[in-house]
Amino acid sequence: MLQTKRSYSGMVTAPHHLAAQAGLAVLSEGGNAVEAMIASAATIAVVYPHMNGLGGDSFWLVGRAGSAPVGIQACGRSAKAASRAWYREHGCSTIPSRGPLAALTAAGTVDGWQKAYELSRDRHGGRMPLSRLLEPAIGYAADGVAVTQTLHDNTSKKRAELQDVPGFADVYLPQGVPLAVGARLRQPRVAATLRQLAQAGLSDFYRGDLARSMAADLERLGSPLRLSDLEQHRAALVTPLSVDVAGHKVFNMPPPTQGLASLLILALYARRMAKGADGVDHLHRLVESTKASFRIRNRYVTDPDYMAQSAAEFLTDESISALEKTVAVDHAARWPDPTAQGDTVWLAATDRNGLSVSFIQSIYWEFGSGVILPQSGVTWQNRGTSFGLAETDINRLEPGRLPFHTIQPAMAELSDGRLLSYGTMGGEGQPQTQAAIFTRYALHGQDLQSTVTAPRWLLGRTWGEENNNLKVESRFDPAVIDALRALGHDIQVVGAFEEFMGHAGAIVWHPDGLLEGASDPRSDGVVAAR
Repeated sequence: MLQTKRSYSGMVTAPHHLAAQAGLAVLSEGGNAVEAMIASAATIAVVYPHMNGLGGDSFWLVGRAGSAPVGIQACGRSAKAASRAWYREHGCSTIPSRGPLAALTAAGTVDGWQKAYELSRDRHGGRMPLSRLLEPAIGYAADGVAVTQTLHDNTSKKRAELQDVPGFADVYLPQGVPLAVGARLRQPRVAATLRQLAQAGLSDFYRGDLARSMAADLERLGSPLRLSDLEQHRAALVTPLSVDVAGHKVFNMPPPTQGLASLLILALYARRMAKGADGVDHLHRLVESTKASFRIRNRYVTDPDYMAQSAAEFLTDESISALEKTVAVDHAARWPDPTAQGDTVWLAATDRNGLSVSFIQSIYWEFGSGVILPQSGVTWQNRGTSFGLAETDINRLEPGRLPFHTIQPAMAELSDGRLLSYGTMGGEGQPQTQAAIFTRYALHGQDLQSTVTAPRWLLGRTWGEENNNLKVESRFDPAVIDALRALGHDIQVVGAFEEFMGHAGAIVWHPDGLLEGASDPRSDGVVAAR
């Protein structure tokens, strides 16, 4: 059984052990948590390519106990050419989920690394050269990494819909079949791209030779993205959303992410808290709080430039009190509402000085659009499939618009001064897993690793399934499952450690300098500490 890891000199957790170790090496050489996270982020883009990559988006929370964290929004807008009329002219009634027409938003993550690098130097004394931070990723891309079970499984499951997408088969089906577990995956074009970024600077991805190469490939393949879309992209510093939860201050990202839903779930649950974790009251009240929060999310959350109300308005005591009245206590409310899917990685780092990072990086669905650019080897995301083509869609496609994002890192300053950085991958399940971790640890006093290892639930669709029922892992007490059914929940019992429940993790900084960390047995991750 995994145990909570403890140390005093620095800690990184990631869903792949090589990414965690890359970040820890930076801390060991005197780098700060932000620099460690850049190294981990670049590494995991190489070693977990089905979950994230250079062609995706990312979000950051960077902070210390005693002050509000800073957010970095590193997500790309839709192409200026990508209008609803343009897609109809291409014979589409919906935006395709795979292929060049799915590659319609700029990739924001690399500029997020740049913004974080600047933040590290300007505010946190960062001095490490970019070339050092990208060094592990370059090495793993050039020399190769062992194929994981999750990479093999996802390649096998998605082969039929991806094998004809430009560039995919050459990398992931080199002999006509998925790479075996343990086989060496080399990505020489990605290594060359990372070397170019190390030498020319990260801005080359948007306004340099690399940008021109990628734009030419995207246009040639049929994507609506053009060089001007990359040139105009900028990551931004943003103010995180926050809410009080039973005396603890919880932070998450503002729209276009679903961070609002994550905060609302916790705020609602805190008003009707169960006596303990993992009983029927705990699950039922969190699931019903999730339904109420998702209805707000589905109705209102989009590109903030298109929102009639600011997200912060939903987090006032008055608004939460009104929403609380819609939460069913003695029965399961009807479901479903519209849902989304996604593939992502979440990582965290804390240095010996208490600087902490909660970070998430994604290409949306597994392998994103599936398009791998011929010259750079970059896999492009399909985040734009979250747009709709109907005039009435809250997230209708417009040129230059931010898409809705499921991904959102979390952070919380607890009432006794501890700083909790936590999160997960898992699309629709992210707010739910965040709620499981926070309530188990901060509200019900469980050991940190136990909060991540313990069985989880997911309301809504999972990869490749159409049903929107409540899925619960089989390790829950059968009496709890029976009681949930008696309340009217449509229960589906799934495996003991399901990957679709997310790859979660957490790091806690204590005021005396102690660090505690947890990683998910559902992933290939570890807590790396010194």
